[in-house]
Amino acid sequence: MNNELENKFNLLIQKGVSKLSFEKQMEYLQENFSSICFSTSFSYEDQTITHLLKDTQGIEFFTLDTGRLFDQTYDTWNLTLSRYKIKISSYYPDSEALQEFINLNGPDSFYRSVELRKQCCFIRKVVPLQKALLNKQVWITGLRAEHSSNRQNLSIFEWDQTNQIIKFHPLVFWSSEQVLEFIENNQVPYNPLHKQGYQSIGCSPCTRAIKPEEDFRAGRWWWEDASKKECGLHLKQ
Repeated sequence: MNNELENKFNLLIQKGVSKLSFEKQMEYLQENFSSICFSTSFSYEDQTITHLLKDTQGIEFFTLDTGRLFDQTYDTWNLTLSRYKIKISSYYPDSEALQEFINLNGPDSFYRSVELRKQCCFIRKVVPLQKALLNKQVWITGLRAEHSSNRQNLSIFEWDQTNQIIKFHPLVFWSSEQVLEFIENNQVPYNPLHKQGYQSIGCSPCTRAIKPEEDFRAGRWWWEDASKKECGLHLKQ
């Protein structure tokens, strides 16, 4: 239990830091926390945050490379490096754990059951995330309330009991229109799959384009019940 960090989170809430501008929020975080990281999947939201953080010192940018990302995601990764001249650390699945899982279940076993899909996500995403967050105090994410029904109650800052870290969601109350306007006005590089109907982009076998009337996350694990559509990165205890 990280009681000291949780106390600092409570103080942050008491001081009303969530009501400040993004610039002032970042100033507060940098003055009061020694290790801040930002996780990017190169989505519209994450690219927006990358642009906002491009001149900020002392932030570790990282991504989770599951080994099954779209080619377009890697292209966006390269464009981001070229545009912003930043370092993005990459975290990968443990090779032995992945090899054992695939040898036992096959390369596409996630289609067969929710349990196998969650095991795959755990190996490819959750364990690498745990490594990325080790010894970090603040985790910046691109989550928005509009993303799914179970994110409607998100706050700008929250205490992540599972990972023992403070989570900062700077775009939580942004609309899709605001994100797109920011991308266009600032000529931010983005994943071209977004223009092809892909909204929430993850691993290629587990992501499809959605129809205009479908939910934002309908294209993720589309063969499963909507209530089960989480990979484990942002689950709460």
